[in-house]
Amino acid sequence: MATADVTVMGAGVFGLSVAYACAQRGARVKVIDPNGVAAGSSGGVVGALAPHVPENWNEKKAFQFDSLIYAERFWNEVSALTAADVGYARSGRLQPLADARAVELAQDRAVTGSELWEGKALWEVIATPDSTWMPQSPSGFIVRDTLSALVHPRRATRALADAVIALGGTVATSGDAVGQIVWATGHAGVMELGGGGVKGQAALLAFDAKHQPQLFADALHIIPHCDGTVAIGSTTERDFDNPSTTDDQLEDVLSRARVAFPVLRDAPVIERWAGVRPRSRNRAPILGHHPNRPGEFVANGGFKIGFGMAPKVGQVMADLVLDGQNVIPVDFRP
Repeated sequence: MATADVTVMGAGVFGLSVAYACAQRGARVKVIDPNGVAAGSSGGVVGALAPHVPENWNEKKAFQFDSLIYAERFWNEVSALTAADVGYARSGRLQPLADARAVELAQDRAVTGSELWEGKALWEVIATPDSTWMPQSPSGFIVRDTLSALVHPRRATRALADAVIALGGTVATSGDAVGQIVWATGHAGVMELGGGGVKGQAALLAFDAKHQPQLFADALHIIPHCDGTVAIGSTTERDFDNPSTTDDQLEDVLSRARVAFPVLRDAPVIERWAGVRPRSRNRAPILGHHPNRPGEFVANGGFKIGFGMAPKVGQVMADLVLDGQNVIPVDFRP
């Protein structure tokens, strides 16, 4: 068991997952974030754990697949340790197909998916089910995958922080960094490494669809949370003036969602959210030795798939920080 001190700078889902993995291995862990737990993009409302399509396989897709498979055990262990409902569910996802060409492409992916997903999840083309939850598909067919999952972002990050504390660590807004230092400071940290931030806007509706699959259509994620809400997201904005305000772009998202998913037409909006997601230059996470801070480490750049990547990010960073074992994909290394 490791006994080294570890300080993680940043209490978003990447930082907390690294801290949790290190604490599980016996490290004395401290998490410091002046803004508190999930103050950045990890405190959003969507929480979609959605895979890349099963084709053109690479290290990034394989890493994400492993993390999504591990996620159920990961979040169940966090829930058991803290007695908290993190809202995790391997709900699957439904996607309408626009035309015959889209159906053909999806069927090809079903073939590659059976191999690349190792029989642990399905990507299949089926006839559109007769359900008010599922929007009409122009082709009469949809993609159903059983790998997609969801989590309640705020509950999950709070529970991760509590799990670190339950394992003897601390989570604070100030303090001195000691021992091995891991930088997981979100948008600001990625900018120091030549990346940037992408603003996203999302909304939360009062509509009880728990236990339903998540939906994806017209570039919209529809996420039915366990607390009787449905999240809709999101915009992708490279240029913006104010990182935390919502505007007409979110109203457009809401309008499109109500057209694509008539079941949500009368559901009231209970929250509008905006935040900046950390994006590296190659869109992959940045994991490993910090290039600008000798002897220190970085775990950042979750962008749109941070919650899906986080369980395995914690594991590989703990391997590196505590044991000196670097199994991080080459494309992720700074």
